[in-house]
Amino acid sequence: MTDAPPPPYRWFDLHVLRTERISPALMRVTLGGDRLGEMVTGGRDQRFKLFLPRPGQDAPVLPDDRGVGWYAQWRTQDPAVRAVMRSYTVRELRHEPAELDVDFVQHGEHGEGAGHGGPASHWSRTARPGDRVTVLGPVAEENGGVDFQPPAGTDWVLVTADESALPAAAGILAWLPAGTPAKVWIEVSHPDDVQDLPTAADADITWLIRSTPADRPVLDAVRTAELPSGTPYAWIAGESGTIRALRRHLVGDRGIDRRAVTFTGYWRLGATEEDLLAELG
Repeated sequence: MTDAPPPPYRWFDLHVLRTERISPALMRVTLGGDRLGEMVTGGRDQRFKLFLPRPGQDAPVLPDDRGVGWYAQWRTQDPAVRAVMRSYTVRELRHEPAELDVDFVQHGEHGEGAGHGGPASHWSRTARPGDRVTVLGPVAEENGGVDFQPPAGTDWVLVTADESALPAAAGILAWLPAGTPAKVWIEVSHPDDVQDLPTAADADITWLIRSTPADRPVLDAVRTAELPSGTPYAWIAGESGTIRALRRHLVGDRGIDRRAVTFTGYWRLGATEEDLLAELG
């Protein structure tokens, strides 16, 4: 009998090292901890689970058993007491020193995306050095937490994102092999949200500024764009209604194979983080 392979994820008890408001829409929180050097990333849109304390708590309240049944136990805990659980993207993971950057979108703070702001956004604005969190993060590069998976034979890639998906888009662009043709549209609410996104790819990056919270200029931009020839792979993420419309256009109007379109609704206009979590059951 052979031993089962070790799980690709591990629990990390971390603390806040520093915070930085990097743009009107994004707050960056840098985390550290004794064992953080064991965490790795597959790059691209690598996600992990972040557990935050409730107001008045010194640390997130988690199940006693952190084995394979942890999620079922977390579900049975008192919702007013159990840790706030969210999925986030690795913005950057460094090992010398061991630090993890996490970018939190600030929807709902000043009317933009009203109703979407929730406990994670609030926590990021009020976090102080030493505040404790827990992360369930990867310890193997092949871990199932990376959705950007261009199939063999892909000639070029298409990427769309808003602020919520900007860390993932940045990771994708940093990962793309040199010279890869890429058409990229990133939608933000303020000109100061525009960032430098280093990449070795042959990337045509277009930044789109919303005129109102409900405006979604990425839809018109993609619909009217001249796309490259060849076989594409599309990765589209952001507000769920926008993503559904984009997917319909790419598959129905552009004829892109639906299996070559990876789509993720990170949030929904008019819904809170708690609403979306409750819908997951």
